[in-house]
Amino acid sequence: MIEDFGNPSYLKYLFTGIAEFVHNRPVIITGENYNQQGSLFAGEEIRINIFNIAKFNSENRGTRKGGISLAPRIKRLSEYLGQSYWDYLSSLDDLVILMDEAHRYHADASKNAINELKPVLGIELTATPFDDTGNQFRNIVYEYSLAQALADGKYVKNPAIATRKNFVKGNLTDREIEIVKLEDAVSIHQDTKTELEIFALNNDVKLVKPFILVVCKDITHATEIFNLINSSDFYGGEYIGKVLRIDSSTRNDEDIESQFVSLESPENEIEIVIHVNMLKEGWDVTNLYTIVPLRAANASILIEQTIGRGLRLPYDGKRTGVDKIDKLTVVTHENFQAVIEAAKDPNSLLNKMSYIEIPEEDLSSKPVAVTSKPVLDIAFEKEQEKVNTISNNREKQKAQNNLDAKIAILNVLPDFNTLPEVRNVNDLSKPEVKRKVIRQVEENLTKGQLNLFAEDILNEVDEEYDTIVSEFKKNIIEIPRMDLVQGDVKAEFKFFDLDTTNLSYQALDQEIIRLGLKDKVVETLKAKSSGSYGHPIKMIISELIDYPEIDYDDNAELLHHLATQAYNAVAENIEKKEELPQTIFQFKATIAEKIYQQMKSPDHFILHQSDYKAKSVLPFQKIEPWNFSAMINFAYKDYREVVPPALVPKLVFIGFEKACHFKYKFDSKTELDLSFVLETDANVLKWLRPAPNQFRMYWDNNSKRYEPDFVVETADAIYMVETKAENELKNDDVIQKTAAALNYCKNATEFTFQNGGKPWYYVLIPHTAVSKTVSFNFLVANYRIM
Repeated sequence: MIEDFGNPSYLKYLFTGIAEFVHNRPVIITGENYNQQGSLFAGEEIRINIFNIAKFNSENRGTRKGGISLAPRIKRLSEYLGQSYWDYLSSLDDLVILMDEAHRYHADASKNAINELKPVLGIELTATPFDDTGNQFRNIVYEYSLAQALADGKYVKNPAIATRKNFVKGNLTDREIEIVKLEDAVSIHQDTKTELEIFALNNDVKLVKPFILVVCKDITHATEIFNLINSSDFYGGEYIGKVLRIDSSTRNDEDIESQFVSLESPENEIEIVIHVNMLKEGWDVTNLYTIVPLRAANASILIEQTIGRGLRLPYDGKRTGVDKIDKLTVVTHENFQAVIEAAKDPNSLLNKMSYIEIPEEDLSSKPVAVTSKPVLDIAFEKEQEKVNTISNNREKQKAQNNLDAKIAILNVLPDFNTLPEVRNVNDLSKPEVKRKVIRQVEENLTKGQLNLFAEDILNEVDEEYDTIVSEFKKNIIEIPRMDLVQGDVKAEFKFFDLDTTNLSYQALDQEIIRLGLKDKVVETLKAKSSGSYGHPIKMIISELIDYPEIDYDDNAELLHHLATQAYNAVAENIEKKEELPQTIFQFKATIAEKIYQQMKSPDHFILHQSDYKAKSVLPFQKIEPWNFSAMINFAYKDYREVVPPALVPKLVFIGFEKACHFKYKFDSKTELDLSFVLETDANVLKWLRPAPNQFRMYWDNNSKRYEPDFVVETADAIYMVETKAENELKNDDVIQKTAAALNYCKNATEFTFQNGGKPWYYVLIPHTAVSKTVSFNFLVANYRIM
């Protein structure tokens, strides 16, 4: 916490971006240095006191020495202050106390200590708002519980319970069950680790290194598990040196905190943490993805207690939309059914969890991240391998200079799509463009550490330029680069008269309920209003403009008209006219809701959705590499081989000659069959499985990116192709993606028409139409969206 408040270079520093604190950093005062604070600090400085309440309590008690009573240390005279630090704090007229883990402050000693300081404001923060007797706090002003976050699907990982499919305990010993659970946890961990690597590569974000938390019953048990995992008997020693044991015999609290902080660093090699009741409040890591409770007497209770430790999300506290990255998995085999039964309680946290059965074949395969590079990148890698085999040093250096020149040209070519004189890929051959490219290559070669062979490489650049441009054109599809976003949505409300049929209200009695803290006697007292309610029509309008679709400036006349009609209706039906202002005040939200519902009626409401807007269209872009997972013990398959449909998503396919990459994964047999059609159809020149970041097309009010299945080039056109299950073609998400794709094709065609390129079309194909025997022209003729 001291780092959180006081160290601007700390990753979790709380005051980042607050200009006032850049030159006037808050002064941090702790239990270690408070008696040294005095006139050293200026009065205008902000002082943050950070105390542990347990230490606070102990120092608030007096001590005796030689039979003489001494004041508590914090209440003793400080030579720096001229008074005790306790007196100094309690004399402040602007003291605010923030109480984190506030349930610890509700013991009598803690409450008394806080009260003695006489703060102007006290704010309590806790995830467990219950006192020592189990009673809920009575001063809760805002609550957002973990259960609510899970129900909303926001801010936290989605927790899931996992077991091995067809698991039967039978005669398995506790030790054998533990090994099974640990192995399954490692399998899930490896899968998650691979998904996180792929996500980081595809989205150019930080790499998150996940870890497993193993919960043991005691220190002896934890030691046994540590020795097992940290040995060559467990996955051939793969996790030796990657296991951390946390219990009272190995670490004190401060060391534990430092270990946990470093756990989030990708450089930290720890992948498995074993603990025994050492997770204190405030444990704050975001990369816990798998939990394994071992030998739990009550698995359901243990899971509820432990699961909150792993729900934090690593990417700015937001879900990514990738299921495996947004999920926390608890492995429980022998107690799986008991957990499901416990989850039937609607008040249980387990009620919000999903359940997974893991097929045994998935557990026997280790996933790894695979990058499928564009064809030219692979060609240069193969050429580098040949250069490395040349034994004559002079010939080897000459070949290396030639290859370095080719790579240097290829690396900068895509960046020249921004030049006004480059309107298609053929324009890269223009002499003036060539000169600019070579100048850029020269700058890159002379930047930073001097390349001893820079001059020789530049000579090769001039020789190889036209060849590389030709190869670049041959191995890409000219995909126009554009950010295609949906325009602003605008709501229009028509002028109408309010239906006032149900606007009849009477003032409610205003009462005060008083509860005696000791005798528990409840009293009811009449409350008398001051009569200061404000203007009734303005009160209704104020409630209405809280609705997101209603803009006051655009609808002022209508809002006054409807609010006045509502006010008149209430006034007409009320029995005591003098209570009208009070009635409007009490029912203003209800009245506004009824007006709003009528305003949202299709007869009165129109939603204007602006068309898609393409920003700064560029003629082409580089082919992005594909990052995906592959099972390490699965060999690559030739796309022509026949494989069971269920295996298709797990395999990596190779053998393509027209594709822009050498290897691909497919989500379904339909996609694999279509790749066969594209490879074997003479009308298809080139095709591509676009990487997730190849296109910048957005849908669902710009909240989601559309990733089409294929891009196909023929002699006279380029096609964006999507395959879908036939029963999903009318789904709303498919319709929205189709709208985004059609707008991309429209904008791309407008650009290419003016600049000598090919038109773009969108083809949406039902899975029932795809087979290895159809032609691409047949699919276009029947399923192109006009």
